[in-house]
Amino acid sequence: MKRVNSTPRPGWKAFAQSVGFNFHTFDGEPYWDESAYYQFSLQQIEQDLEDPTEELHQMALDLVDDIISDEQKLRQLQIPSQFWDAVRASWRSKEPHLYGRMDFSYNGTGPAKLLELNYDTPTSLYETGFFQWVWLEDQLLRGELPQGADQFNSLQDKLQQAFAELDLPQPFYFASVTESIEDKGTVDYLMDIALQAGLNSRYIQLEQLGDIDGQLVDLDGFPVQGLFKLYPWEFMLQEDFAGTILTSQTQFIEPLWKCLLSNKGILPLLWQKYQGHPNLLPAFFDDGSALQNGWVRKPLLSREGANIELVTNDGKALKQDGPYNDSGYIRQALAPLPQFNGNYTLIGSWVVADSAAGICIREDNSLITKDSSRFLPHIILD
Repeated sequence: MKRVNSTPRPGWKAFAQSVGFNFHTFDGEPYWDESAYYQFSLQQIEQDLEDPTEELHQMALDLVDDIISDEQKLRQLQIPSQFWDAVRASWRSKEPHLYGRMDFSYNGTGPAKLLELNYDTPTSLYETGFFQWVWLEDQLLRGELPQGADQFNSLQDKLQQAFAELDLPQPFYFASVTESIEDKGTVDYLMDIALQAGLNSRYIQLEQLGDIDGQLVDLDGFPVQGLFKLYPWEFMLQEDFAGTILTSQTQFIEPLWKCLLSNKGILPLLWQKYQGHPNLLPAFFDDGSALQNGWVRKPLLSREGANIELVTNDGKALKQDGPYNDSGYIRQALAPLPQFNGNYTLIGSWVVADSAAGICIREDNSLITKDSSRFLPHIILD
């Protein structure tokens, strides 16, 4: 695994705009960055990332029965008690799921260490599945990459296959919050894939969903029988229409049981059940007593690095502010992100329909990866 400087494609920003990648730059700073790429060997991809991703995914799924059968665990995850039965029913009726992303600390040697599961509303989907693949093809044609270079990236194909195979009601709605350009871009991408898979797909702003007689409805009052929502379950369960979730016949992607796996509390539960697994880090529900040196403290419910606090092995403290300060915390042993040319590097590994489907790379000048952290493409080359 190494970081390789690269010549950006001429006119790539104009191309990005033309294909709907409207969030390639944030506040004048690059989000998409093709001035460098990461190179992996096939063995690193297959043995150190792909295989552990599928194993850890199955381990996480195997925890769901344990959690829904144990009220203490549901309380530890701070799942509202009025939704316990609905979460159980969602899992026991085998409501299908689509995708998720794991984040790893990995430097090219030794086992990749799981930092967290993003299993409800993972983003970086469009830039992983489409834009970095186009970058690979363009740079091969331009001679900027060695012939034979490949990419661990079957994300778009597997998403299309999943949409074709899932038994989803039609029309099927896709929703995001109005003000987020990134969320809208992600949802548009997924909706386009679903259309290619033959699904009758429609977009609706999340704020436009309504309730008639306990059923979720669109602006015209028609029942929303199927809904992909790029909006966290923990937020939905606090909204005014949260009770509608208990009465509506809507099939959700992701299903309600995914609220268990997207909760940071899954990390100490994984450690309890699989203590010593080479890809897991020691993790505990935080009472201040565990891991006095070299730790990361995370809210149960947080995203994009917000409200994360860490202390390095030599005592250096870092903290990222944010809005997620109203839940419990977990404490996890620190697996410092590797540094390449002064950049701290995090690997996101995608799962679609229970199969590993590709990786994405995020870089930052801090050990804490944030929503503003740069996205860099990657290649496989032996």
